[in-house]
Parts: sequence; C-alpha cells; structure tokens
Amino acid sequence: MAWIRTVPESEATGIVKEEYDTSIKRAGRIYNIVKLFSIKPESLKAFIHQYQVVMLGPSKLSRAQREMIATVVSRINACRY
Repeated sequence: MAWIRTVPESEATGIVKEEYDTSIKRAGRIYNIVKLFSIKPESLKAFIHQYQVVMLGPSKLSRAQREMIATVVSRINACRY
C-alpha cells in the first residue's frame, strides 16, 4: 500500500483547517480521502466542491441512490472505505 504524506489535524491551518473543522462537524471525524488532499489546499477545496456537486446537487437520482452507486464502485475498486 502506498504511503502519502498528509497534514495532521494539529498542524492544519487556513483552508485545510476550515475543511477539517467542517468534516468533524459533518461526520465527527476527518476521513482519509479528505486528508489525502491536505498537502495541496486548493485541490482539497476543489475536491470538496466536486463532491458536493455530485452528491448533493440537483439530480434525477436520490442521495441514497448516489451513495449506493458510490458504494458499489468502491467495492468493485477494492476500496476499503
């Protein structure tokens, strides 16, 4: 498995701290997929925006259906989360 350097919660500042705080408020924790983008704050911001558009934006699919699709794709790709 690859190792990727991330910004620890205790060292987060600026955009990264804002997104970490938002993640904790929303989910009670910071998922590794969010931490993955922490070294490039602008990429983190873009990733969060893309996620919100895809999962929360207008769609013919319900939120539950989109989550189910994401779950199946993750399983097919052998993603552990």
